[in-house]
Amino acid sequence: MSDTTPASPQEYVQQKAASSGSSFYYAFLFLAPERRAAIVAFYAFCREVDDVVDEVEDPGVAQAKLAWWHNEVHQAYAGQPTHPVMRALMPWTDRFGIEQRHLLAVIEGCQMDLQQTRYLDFPGLQRYCHLVAGIVGEVSARIFGQQDEQTTRYAHELGLALQLTNIIRDVGEDAMRGRIYLPINELQQFGVKANTLLKREYSEDFRRLMQYQGQRAHQYYDRALDLLPTIDRRSQKPGLMMASIYRTLLREIEQSDFQVLHQRISLTPLRKFWLAWKVQALGVRKL
Repeated sequence: MSDTTPASPQEYVQQKAASSGSSFYYAFLFLAPERRAAIVAFYAFCREVDDVVDEVEDPGVAQAKLAWWHNEVHQAYAGQPTHPVMRALMPWTDRFGIEQRHLLAVIEGCQMDLQQTRYLDFPGLQRYCHLVAGIVGEVSARIFGQQDEQTTRYAHELGLALQLTNIIRDVGEDAMRGRIYLPINELQQFGVKANTLLKREYSEDFRRLMQYQGQRAHQYYDRALDLLPTIDRRSQKPGLMMASIYRTLLREIEQSDFQVLHQRISLTPLRKFWLAWKVQALGVRKL
């Protein structure tokens, strides 16, 4: 056995979360230990199933792996988890209301990535975002300490805003993988052909298309903040940290004039930590 092999499920999920380099990790740092343990385990689950889509080149193998995870979730909720991620997560499911349907929805979203590489219109894209981001937001809000039922709506709107920001940031990378998440009817509306994304060709039409995408993402950030009940503003600070980090990223992309076809624009770790700390210290009135 390698010296780097984690000794426990808790160490496994901690390494999985930390090594991802994701902005989400900065939001977890300020949580109380039990909530942090739960969200790190849940995030590690999301990373595991997402990595199947991103890292397994053979679609048949990827489908088989997702089918394995589907079965593992059923087994875990029947009291027999085998994977370290599920062994780390299951102790928290009752306490924080993490239901089997939540985990299966995340897997379903990843299955959509294997079966569908284009979206005809925004409602179709919304269905995908609901599974891979809205559900993640819903579970996260519960773990963070949600008290008001309306906070679930906030979490779904914020999840959509974060996912739309991801889509804008990753247009070039996704195109190289054969995936275009920008709705087909919107590409047509702005006169942008799919093959120009693959060729990394910038144009005024592309810039206008991306401005439209950015404006919609901003609308969802605003809607999310408006929906967050006052009683949950303190408990939901980790989500607001994510909103601050991702909305700052979106503004950076806008300032670059949407130069996203040939590069992945990102914030430095120090800047992410600073944005997270500001929310922790000062709270959020607007993003």
